[in-house]
Amino acid sequence: MPHFVYILYSKKLGKYYIGKSAKPTQRLDSHNGAFNRNWTKRGQPWQLKMLIEFENSSTASKVEVFIKRQKSRDFIETIIENGWRGI
Repeated sequence: MPHFVYILYSKKLGKYYIGKSAKPTQRLDSHNGAFNRNWTKRGQPWQLKMLIEFENSSTASKVEVFIKRQKSRDFIETIIENGWRGI
């Protein structure tokens, strides 16, 4: 089953959020939902900026952590503009 790394953007906060899910559209709904009790509630509504597909959860997890460790808005925006394979 494919897994995805997703990049969300909150115009309200001016921030990106990186996550991983096998069902990214449902996860986006969860981030934007009325019952969201997580940090992402503050940034609603979140917009999906990028989906990166991987063959399995393990690879998606590694990429998610790698992107987060960069701590770089420029890095995230480069991925959005050029795609993951363009890095």
